[in-house]
Amino acid sequence: MFGFGPSQAIKRQGPRGSYDLWLLVALVGLASIGVVMVTSSSIAVADSSHVGAFYYLKKDLLFLALGAVAAGMAMRTELKLLEKYAFHLMLIAFVLLLAVFVPHLGMRINGAHRWLNLVVTSFQPVEAVKLILVVYLASYLVRHRDSIETKFLGLIKPIAVAGIIVLLLLAQPDFGSATLVISVTIAMVWLGGARPIYLFVMGLPLMPLLVIAATGESYRVKRLTSFMNPWEHPFTDGFQLTQSLMAIGRGEWTGVGLGSSVLKLSYLPEAHTDFIFAVIGEELGLVGVMLVMGLFALAVGRGLYLGLKGVEVGQRFAGYVAFGISLMLAMQAIVSVGVNLGALPTKGLTLPLISYGGSSMVLTCAMAGVLLRATWEINRALDARQMAKRMPEAVAAPDVNDAVRPREAAVA
Repeated sequence: MFGFGPSQAIKRQGPRGSYDLWLLVALVGLASIGVVMVTSSSIAVADSSHVGAFYYLKKDLLFLALGAVAAGMAMRTELKLLEKYAFHLMLIAFVLLLAVFVPHLGMRINGAHRWLNLVVTSFQPVEAVKLILVVYLASYLVRHRDSIETKFLGLIKPIAVAGIIVLLLLAQPDFGSATLVISVTIAMVWLGGARPIYLFVMGLPLMPLLVIAATGESYRVKRLTSFMNPWEHPFTDGFQLTQSLMAIGRGEWTGVGLGSSVLKLSYLPEAHTDFIFAVIGEELGLVGVMLVMGLFALAVGRGLYLGLKGVEVGQRFAGYVAFGISLMLAMQAIVSVGVNLGALPTKGLTLPLISYGGSSMVLTCAMAGVLLRATWEINRALDARQMAKRMPEAVAAPDVNDAVRPREAAVA
Protein backbone atom coordinates (compact mmCIF):
# COMPACT_ATOMS: atom_id res chain seq x y z
CA MET A 1 0.00 0.00 0.00
CA PHE A 2 2.88 2.33 0.74
CA GLY A 3 4.99 1.19 -2.25
CA PHE A 4 5.86 3.39 -5.19
CA GLY A 5 4.58 2.67 -8.69
CA PRO A 6 6.82 2.89 -11.78
CA SER A 7 5.89 6.50 -12.54
CA GLN A 8 6.48 7.52 -8.92
CA ALA A 9 9.91 5.90 -8.98
CA ILE A 10 10.84 7.82 -12.12
CA LYS A 11 9.48 11.03 -10.70
CA ARG A 12 11.49 10.52 -7.55
CA GLN A 13 14.76 9.64 -9.24
CA GLY A 14 14.40 11.08 -12.74
CA PRO A 15 16.66 10.51 -15.72
CA ARG A 16 20.31 10.92 -14.90
CA GLY A 17 22.97 12.70 -16.90
CA SER A 18 26.63 11.71 -17.00
CA TYR A 19 29.79 13.16 -18.47
CA ASP A 20 31.40 11.02 -21.14
CA LEU A 21 34.31 9.23 -19.46
CA TRP A 22 36.32 8.53 -22.62
CA LEU A 23 36.08 12.15 -23.70
CA LEU A 24 37.20 13.31 -20.26
CA VAL A 25 40.15 10.89 -20.30
CA ALA A 26 41.25 12.13 -23.74
CA LEU A 27 41.05 15.81 -22.75
CA VAL A 28 42.89 15.32 -19.45
CA GLY A 29 45.49 13.21 -21.25
CA LEU A 30 46.17 15.96 -23.80
CA ALA A 31 46.44 18.62 -21.10
CA SER A 32 48.84 16.43 -19.09
CA ILE A 33 51.07 15.84 -22.11
CA GLY A 34 50.95 19.58 -22.72
CA VAL A 35 52.33 20.40 -19.27
CA VAL A 36 55.22 17.95 -19.72
CA MET A 37 56.09 19.13 -23.23
CA VAL A 38 55.81 22.85 -22.45
CA THR A 39 58.25 22.26 -19.59
CA SER A 40 60.67 20.40 -21.83
CA SER A 41 60.46 22.75 -24.80
CA SER A 42 60.55 26.07 -22.93
CA ILE A 43 63.54 25.67 -20.59
CA ALA A 44 66.06 26.84 -23.19
CA VAL A 45 63.86 29.80 -24.18
CA ALA A 46 63.40 30.81 -20.54
CA ASP A 47 67.13 30.54 -19.83
CA SER A 48 68.02 32.70 -22.81
CA SER A 49 65.52 35.30 -21.62
CA HIS A 50 66.93 35.20 -18.05
CA VAL A 51 63.52 34.67 -16.44
CA GLY A 52 64.23 31.33 -14.76
CA ALA A 53 64.22 27.84 -16.23
CA PHE A 54 60.66 27.05 -15.13
CA TYR A 55 59.11 30.43 -15.94
CA TYR A 56 56.88 29.09 -18.72
CA LEU A 57 55.96 25.99 -16.71
CA LYS A 58 54.68 28.13 -13.84
CA LYS A 59 52.64 30.31 -16.17
CA ASP A 60 51.32 27.27 -18.04
CA LEU A 61 50.16 25.70 -14.77
CA LEU A 62 48.47 28.98 -13.84
CA PHE A 63 46.68 29.11 -17.20
CA LEU A 64 45.68 25.47 -16.85
CA ALA A 65 44.29 26.12 -13.36
CA LEU A 66 42.25 29.05 -14.66
CA GLY A 67 41.14 26.86 -17.54
CA ALA A 68 40.06 24.13 -15.13
CA VAL A 69 37.94 26.68 -13.24
CA ALA A 70 36.40 27.87 -16.52
CA ALA A 71 35.74 24.26 -17.57
CA GLY A 72 34.14 23.48 -14.21
CA MET A 73 31.83 26.48 -14.50
CA ALA A 74 30.91 25.51 -18.05
CA MET A 75 30.16 21.94 -17.00
CA ARG A 76 27.70 23.26 -14.39
CA THR A 77 25.95 25.70 -16.76
CA GLU A 78 22.81 24.49 -18.51
CA LEU A 79 23.07 24.81 -22.27
CA LYS A 80 19.65 26.43 -22.50
CA LEU A 81 21.24 29.52 -20.94
CA LEU A 82 23.82 29.72 -23.72
CA GLU A 83 21.10 29.07 -26.28
CA LYS A 84 18.99 31.89 -24.88
CA TYR A 85 21.77 34.47 -25.07
CA ALA A 86 23.50 33.24 -28.23
CA PHE A 87 22.72 36.41 -30.19
CA HIS A 88 23.95 38.65 -27.38
CA LEU A 89 27.16 36.65 -27.14
CA MET A 90 27.73 37.16 -30.86
CA LEU A 91 27.41 40.92 -30.41
CA ILE A 92 30.07 40.69 -27.69
CA ALA A 93 32.27 38.74 -30.11
CA PHE A 94 32.07 41.55 -32.68
CA VAL A 95 32.92 44.13 -30.01
CA LEU A 96 35.96 42.11 -28.92
CA LEU A 97 37.23 41.79 -32.49
CA LEU A 98 36.84 45.53 -33.05
CA ALA A 99 38.42 46.41 -29.71
CA VAL A 100 41.87 45.22 -30.86
CA PHE A 101 42.02 48.28 -33.15
CA VAL A 102 41.30 50.77 -30.33
CA PRO A 103 44.48 52.70 -29.40
CA HIS A 104 45.99 51.76 -26.02
CA LEU A 105 43.45 48.95 -25.61
CA GLY A 106 44.56 46.89 -28.58
CA MET A 107 48.15 45.65 -28.74
CA ARG A 108 50.22 45.55 -31.92
CA ILE A 109 52.72 42.68 -31.82
CA ASN A 110 54.85 41.70 -34.82
CA GLY A 111 52.69 43.87 -37.04
CA ALA A 112 49.38 42.25 -36.01
CA HIS A 113 46.46 43.64 -33.97
CA ARG A 114 45.33 40.43 -32.28
CA TRP A 115 45.56 41.13 -28.55
CA LEU A 116 43.85 43.27 -25.92
CA ASN A 117 45.87 44.93 -23.17
CA LEU A 118 44.29 43.97 -19.83
CA VAL A 119 47.09 45.65 -17.84
CA VAL A 120 48.08 42.53 -15.89
CA THR A 121 48.03 40.31 -18.97
CA SER A 122 47.06 40.22 -22.62
CA PHE A 123 44.05 38.50 -24.18
CA GLN A 124 43.45 37.22 -27.70
CA PRO A 125 39.72 37.72 -28.48
CA VAL A 126 39.61 35.20 -31.33
CA GLU A 127 39.90 32.35 -28.81
CA ALA A 128 36.60 33.41 -27.21
CA VAL A 129 35.04 34.11 -30.61
CA LYS A 130 35.57 30.48 -31.66
CA LEU A 131 33.35 29.21 -28.83
CA ILE A 132 30.78 31.99 -29.28
CA LEU A 133 30.50 31.23 -32.99
CA VAL A 134 29.78 27.55 -32.30
CA VAL A 135 27.07 28.48 -29.76
CA TYR A 136 25.47 30.98 -32.16
CA LEU A 137 25.49 28.60 -35.12
CA ALA A 138 24.03 25.79 -33.00
CA SER A 139 21.25 28.13 -31.85
CA TYR A 140 20.55 29.25 -35.41
CA LEU A 141 20.42 25.69 -36.72
CA VAL A 142 17.84 24.79 -34.07
CA ARG A 143 15.67 27.86 -34.64
CA HIS A 144 15.76 27.73 -38.45
CA ARG A 145 15.96 23.99 -39.07
CA ASP A 146 13.39 23.88 -41.88
CA SER A 147 14.82 26.93 -43.62
CA ILE A 148 18.37 25.55 -43.49
CA GLU A 149 17.30 22.22 -44.97
CA THR A 150 15.06 23.51 -47.77
CA LYS A 151 15.91 27.11 -48.67
CA PHE A 152 18.96 28.81 -50.11
CA LEU A 153 18.12 32.02 -48.24
CA GLY A 154 18.29 30.12 -44.95
CA LEU A 155 22.08 29.97 -45.32
CA ILE A 156 22.63 33.67 -45.81
CA LYS A 157 22.54 34.77 -42.16
CA PRO A 158 25.01 32.21 -40.66
CA ILE A 159 27.38 32.58 -43.61
CA ALA A 160 27.13 36.38 -43.39
CA VAL A 161 27.92 36.33 -39.66
CA ALA A 162 30.94 34.11 -40.30
CA GLY A 163 31.93 36.37 -43.20
CA ILE A 164 31.99 39.46 -40.96
CA ILE A 165 34.16 37.60 -38.45
CA VAL A 166 36.50 36.53 -41.23
CA LEU A 167 36.83 40.11 -42.52
CA LEU A 168 37.67 41.37 -39.02
CA LEU A 169 40.24 38.61 -38.59
CA LEU A 170 41.85 39.36 -41.95
CA ALA A 171 42.12 43.01 -40.94
CA GLN A 172 44.18 42.07 -37.85
CA PRO A 173 45.60 40.08 -39.84
CA ASP A 174 44.95 36.47 -38.75
CA PHE A 175 44.56 34.34 -41.85
CA GLY A 176 44.85 31.05 -39.96
CA SER A 177 41.94 31.76 -37.62
CA ALA A 178 39.89 33.17 -40.50
CA THR A 179 40.29 29.92 -42.41
CA LEU A 180 39.36 27.93 -39.31
CA VAL A 181 36.19 29.99 -38.75
CA ILE A 182 34.86 29.64 -42.28
CA SER A 183 35.69 25.91 -42.38
CA VAL A 184 33.85 25.15 -39.13
CA THR A 185 30.87 27.28 -40.21
CA ILE A 186 30.46 25.41 -43.48
CA ALA A 187 30.86 22.04 -41.76
CA MET A 188 28.27 22.87 -39.08
CA VAL A 189 25.73 24.17 -41.57
CA TRP A 190 26.21 21.04 -43.67
CA LEU A 191 25.72 18.82 -40.62
CA GLY A 192 22.62 20.89 -39.84
CA GLY A 193 21.04 19.67 -43.07
CA ALA A 194 22.01 22.27 -45.69
CA ARG A 195 22.18 21.01 -49.26
CA PRO A 196 25.75 20.74 -50.61
CA ILE A 197 24.78 22.51 -53.84
CA TYR A 198 23.61 25.55 -51.85
CA LEU A 199 26.88 25.64 -49.93
CA PHE A 200 28.85 25.35 -53.16
CA VAL A 201 26.97 28.22 -54.81
CA MET A 202 27.31 30.42 -51.74
CA GLY A 203 31.00 29.60 -51.43
CA LEU A 204 31.88 30.63 -54.98
CA PRO A 205 32.00 34.38 -54.26
CA LEU A 206 34.23 33.71 -51.25
CA MET A 207 36.92 32.00 -53.30
CA PRO A 208 38.32 35.20 -54.89
CA LEU A 209 38.26 36.87 -51.47
CA LEU A 210 40.33 34.07 -49.92
CA VAL A 211 42.76 34.12 -52.85
CA ILE A 212 43.21 37.88 -52.52
CA ALA A 213 43.66 37.57 -48.76
CA ALA A 214 46.21 34.77 -49.18
CA THR A 215 48.26 36.58 -51.82
CA GLY A 216 47.68 40.20 -50.79
CA GLU A 217 50.82 40.40 -48.65
CA SER A 218 54.31 39.30 -49.67
CA TYR A 219 54.91 37.38 -46.43
CA ARG A 220 51.78 35.29 -47.05
CA VAL A 221 52.93 34.46 -50.56
CA LYS A 222 56.28 33.35 -49.15
CA ARG A 223 54.51 31.11 -46.62
CA LEU A 224 52.41 29.55 -49.37
CA THR A 225 55.40 28.83 -51.57
CA SER A 226 58.16 28.08 -49.06
CA PHE A 227 56.45 25.05 -47.51
CA MET A 228 56.49 23.29 -50.90
CA ASN A 229 60.29 23.24 -50.91
CA PRO A 230 61.66 24.64 -47.64
CA TRP A 231 65.16 23.32 -48.39
CA GLU A 232 65.51 25.80 -51.25
CA HIS A 233 65.88 28.62 -48.69
CA PRO A 234 66.70 26.78 -45.44
CA PHE A 235 68.06 29.87 -43.64
CA THR A 236 65.37 32.38 -44.65
CA ASP A 237 61.80 31.61 -45.72
CA GLY A 238 62.09 27.89 -45.05
CA PHE A 239 63.94 28.12 -41.75
CA GLN A 240 61.06 27.23 -39.41
CA LEU A 241 59.92 24.28 -41.46
CA THR A 242 63.36 22.82 -42.06
CA GLN A 243 64.11 22.92 -38.33
CA SER A 244 60.73 21.30 -37.61
CA LEU A 245 61.33 18.52 -40.14
CA MET A 246 64.82 17.84 -38.77
CA ALA A 247 63.41 17.61 -35.24
CA ILE A 248 60.73 15.13 -36.26
CA GLY A 249 63.21 13.16 -38.34
CA ARG A 250 65.62 12.81 -35.39
CA GLY A 251 62.87 11.25 -33.28
CA GLU A 252 62.49 8.15 -35.48
CA TRP A 253 60.43 5.44 -33.72
CA THR A 254 60.85 6.07 -29.98
CA GLY A 255 62.49 9.50 -29.84
CA VAL A 256 65.76 10.75 -28.42
CA GLY A 257 64.32 10.86 -24.91
CA LEU A 258 62.25 13.34 -22.92
CA GLY A 259 64.21 16.55 -22.43
CA SER A 260 66.94 15.55 -24.91
CA SER A 261 65.82 17.58 -27.91
CA VAL A 262 68.58 19.49 -29.68
CA LEU A 263 66.46 21.55 -32.06
CA LYS A 264 64.59 23.24 -29.18
CA LEU A 265 67.90 24.82 -28.06
CA SER A 266 67.28 28.10 -29.90
CA TYR A 267 67.22 26.40 -33.31
CA LEU A 268 63.48 25.77 -33.64
CA PRO A 269 61.48 29.02 -33.38
CA GLU A 270 58.34 28.97 -31.19
CA ALA A 271 59.26 25.52 -29.84
CA HIS A 272 56.83 25.78 -26.93
CA THR A 273 53.93 27.25 -28.93
CA ASP A 274 53.35 26.77 -32.67
CA PHE A 275 56.03 24.08 -33.16
CA ILE A 276 55.64 22.06 -29.97
CA PHE A 277 54.51 19.06 -32.03
CA ALA A 278 57.98 18.94 -33.61
CA VAL A 279 59.55 18.70 -30.14
CA ILE A 280 57.13 15.87 -29.31
CA GLY A 281 58.24 14.07 -32.46
CA GLU A 282 61.93 14.54 -31.62
CA GLU A 283 61.78 13.54 -27.96
CA LEU A 284 59.03 10.90 -28.02
CA GLY A 285 59.29 9.71 -31.60
CA LEU A 286 56.52 8.10 -33.62
CA VAL A 287 55.18 6.52 -30.43
CA GLY A 288 54.58 9.93 -28.85
CA VAL A 289 53.16 11.36 -32.06
CA MET A 290 50.67 8.50 -32.37
CA LEU A 291 49.70 8.88 -28.71
CA VAL A 292 48.87 12.55 -29.19
CA MET A 293 47.02 11.93 -32.44
CA GLY A 294 45.15 9.03 -30.86
CA LEU A 295 43.96 11.20 -27.97
CA PHE A 296 42.76 13.88 -30.37
CA ALA A 297 40.98 11.23 -32.46
CA LEU A 298 39.32 9.82 -29.33
CA ALA A 299 38.15 13.24 -28.12
CA VAL A 300 36.85 14.32 -31.52
CA GLY A 301 35.30 10.93 -32.27
CA ARG A 302 33.40 10.82 -28.98
CA GLY A 303 32.24 14.41 -29.46
CA LEU A 304 30.89 13.74 -32.96
CA TYR A 305 29.30 10.44 -31.91
CA LEU A 306 27.48 11.97 -28.95
CA GLY A 307 26.51 14.96 -31.09
CA LEU A 308 24.77 12.57 -33.46
CA LYS A 309 23.04 10.89 -30.53
CA GLY A 310 21.92 14.29 -29.28
CA VAL A 311 20.23 15.11 -32.58
CA GLU A 312 18.56 11.68 -32.58
CA VAL A 313 17.00 12.14 -29.11
CA GLY A 314 15.82 15.70 -29.73
CA GLN A 315 18.66 17.50 -27.95
CA ARG A 316 19.55 19.37 -31.12
CA PHE A 317 21.27 22.34 -29.53
CA ALA A 318 23.50 20.10 -27.43
CA GLY A 319 24.16 17.93 -30.47
CA TYR A 320 25.16 20.85 -32.70
CA VAL A 321 27.35 22.31 -29.94
CA ALA A 322 29.11 18.95 -29.67
CA PHE A 323 29.56 18.91 -33.45
CA GLY A 324 30.95 22.44 -33.56
CA ILE A 325 33.42 22.14 -30.69
CA SER A 326 34.65 18.76 -31.91
CA LEU A 327 35.19 20.18 -35.39
CA MET A 328 36.97 23.24 -33.98
CA LEU A 329 39.38 21.04 -31.99
CA ALA A 330 39.90 18.68 -34.91
CA MET A 331 40.60 21.32 -37.54
CA GLN A 332 42.92 23.33 -35.30
CA ALA A 333 44.86 20.18 -34.43
CA ILE A 334 45.04 19.14 -38.09
CA VAL A 335 46.34 22.56 -39.15
CA SER A 336 48.90 22.68 -36.32
CA VAL A 337 50.19 19.19 -37.05
CA GLY A 338 50.11 19.82 -40.79
CA VAL A 339 52.26 22.94 -40.38
CA ASN A 340 54.82 21.03 -38.28
CA LEU A 341 54.98 18.24 -40.86
CA GLY A 342 55.27 20.61 -43.82
CA ALA A 343 51.93 19.55 -45.26
CA LEU A 344 50.38 23.02 -44.82
CA PRO A 345 51.72 26.60 -44.99
CA THR A 346 52.87 28.10 -41.70
CA LYS A 347 49.97 29.45 -39.64
CA GLY A 348 49.90 30.92 -36.15
CA LEU A 349 47.65 28.23 -34.66
CA THR A 350 48.53 26.45 -31.44
CA LEU A 351 48.01 22.75 -30.73
CA PRO A 352 44.90 22.68 -28.49
CA LEU A 353 45.51 21.88 -24.80
CA ILE A 354 49.21 21.24 -25.48
CA SER A 355 50.86 24.44 -26.74
CA TYR A 356 51.79 27.22 -24.33
CA GLY A 357 49.45 30.21 -24.40
CA GLY A 358 47.17 31.89 -21.88
CA SER A 359 44.15 32.82 -24.01
CA SER A 360 44.34 29.57 -25.96
CA MET A 361 44.59 27.36 -22.87
CA VAL A 362 41.86 29.04 -20.80
CA LEU A 363 39.32 29.28 -23.63
CA THR A 364 40.07 25.80 -24.96
CA CYS A 365 39.41 24.45 -21.47
CA ALA A 366 36.16 26.41 -21.35
CA MET A 367 35.26 24.95 -24.74
CA ALA A 368 36.02 21.47 -23.42
CA GLY A 369 33.76 22.19 -20.44
CA VAL A 370 30.87 23.16 -22.72
CA LEU A 371 31.45 19.99 -24.74
CA LEU A 372 31.34 17.86 -21.59
CA ARG A 373 28.15 19.64 -20.51
CA ALA A 374 26.63 18.80 -23.89
CA THR A 375 27.47 15.13 -23.38
CA TRP A 376 25.87 15.27 -19.91
CA GLU A 377 22.60 16.61 -21.27
CA ILE A 378 22.62 14.16 -24.19
CA ASN A 379 23.23 11.23 -21.86
CA ARG A 380 20.39 12.45 -19.65
CA ALA A 381 18.04 12.43 -22.63
CA LEU A 382 19.27 8.95 -23.61
CA ASP A 383 18.61 7.74 -20.08
CA ALA A 384 15.11 9.23 -20.19
CA ARG A 385 14.43 7.34 -23.42
CA GLN A 386 15.63 4.08 -21.91
CA MET A 387 13.45 4.61 -18.84
CA ALA A 388 10.45 5.29 -21.05
CA LYS A 389 11.06 2.09 -23.01
CA ARG A 390 11.32 0.02 -19.83
CA MET A 391 8.19 1.56 -18.33
CA PRO A 392 5.84 2.65 -21.15
CA GLU A 393 3.12 3.67 -18.70
CA ALA A 394 5.48 6.27 -17.22
CA VAL A 395 6.14 8.15 -20.45
CA ALA A 396 3.81 10.92 -19.30
CA ALA A 397 5.76 11.46 -16.07
CA PRO A 398 6.70 15.17 -15.74
CA ASP A 399 10.43 14.58 -15.19
CA VAL A 400 10.78 12.42 -18.31
CA ASN A 401 8.98 14.96 -20.43
CA ASP A 402 11.13 17.73 -19.02
CA ALA A 403 14.24 15.82 -20.12
CA VAL A 404 13.13 15.18 -23.68
CA ARG A 405 10.90 18.20 -24.36
CA PRO A 406 12.46 20.35 -27.14
CA ARG A 407 13.72 23.66 -25.88
CA GLU A 408 11.96 26.87 -26.70
CA ALA A 409 13.49 28.82 -29.55
CA ALA A 410 16.06 31.39 -28.47
CA VAL A 411 15.44 35.05 -29.29
CA ALA A 412 17.15 35.91 -32.55
